[in-house]
Amino acid sequence: MPTRAIQFLKNKGISFEIVKYRHGEKGAAYAAQAAGYPLERVVKTLVVNLDNHQFCLALMPGNKQLSLKHIAKAFSVKKATLADASAAQRVTGDLVGGISPFGSKQGLPAAIDDSLLQHGSVIINGGQRGLMLKIQVNEIVKVLGCRVCRLAQE
Repeated sequence: MPTRAIQFLKNKGISFEIVKYRHGEKGAAYAAQAAGYPLERVVKTLVVNLDNHQFCLALMPGNKQLSLKHIAKAFSVKKATLADASAAQRVTGDLVGGISPFGSKQGLPAAIDDSLLQHGSVIINGGQRGLMLKIQVNEIVKVLGCRVCRLAQE
């Protein structure tokens, strides 16, 4: 059964490949190793709580950490915090470890770290643990209307 993420991409006419791996633990490093991909080409989807009681998504390379200061600036708010697991699951409809930016319940705005644009394709969660989607970075930016900026900690 296709996930909401897969259905969303199909409805938008975006091409992708499914990359399955045996899910043993959460985290980009584990997914990269299990799927046989370089960590900097594995995109982690983080749910961020903005100070205006709104949520957004931060799309980060697996080898970098999100700067909350940078994501707050990208969305023109004073403060941002990582959403807790229950809030992240509630607003996306996906389990932590399987959160995809595509087809989320609330259609959250997204920002992508500019370093990801140096790669043609990346793998990103497909809405279920152990399911990644290989997709062109420019397609992610286009289909989500991502803000492209520096999000990583220096």
